[in-house]
Amino acid sequence: MKRTAKPASGKRRRSSPPPRASEEMAAHQRQIRQEHSQERAQDYVEAIADLICERGEARAIDLARVMGVSHVTVIRTIARIKKSGLVTTEPYRSIFLTPAGKKLAASAKMRHRVVVEFLEALGVPLAAAKADAEGIEHHVSPETLYAFQRFIASRNASSPTSDSLKTDPVSVGRTT
Repeated sequence: MKRTAKPASGKRRRSSPPPRASEEMAAHQRQIRQEHSQERAQDYVEAIADLICERGEARAIDLARVMGVSHVTVIRTIARIKKSGLVTTEPYRSIFLTPAGKKLAASAKMRHRVVVEFLEALGVPLAAAKADAEGIEHHVSPETLYAFQRFIASRNASSPTSDSLKTDPVSVGRTT
């Protein structure tokens, strides 16, 4: 930051950034907060889908264990996600994904899988790739994710198992 000359009081005052820079910074910070909120929703719907697949239902207590948070945190987060139209709930019943929630869960799971496979293709051990993918999957652009897919496909060109990655960039787009 620029510093101005000392005023008569002898103390230096810092000049504030130009208004346009401040507005851009504020807009950037708002976008980051929005993305972090969406990350949580993506993680929750993905976990709910996994629980439903594994156990036939997703209960708040099971979700708390999977997410490593308290039951109260799950209840509050589910209430926010419910307002977004991603889940439905009834008192003392399981948590259900709406069609929009199912779509988001599938997209998040696919993004996660692509990032894990990409990191593994680079030589990252599976455990580290899975852990790192938890953060990376939320921040890569559709173009970058598609590039990951092309890289994996090119390395697996001789393998018939590369079908899981034949997806166009539109379907791997950011789930915001």
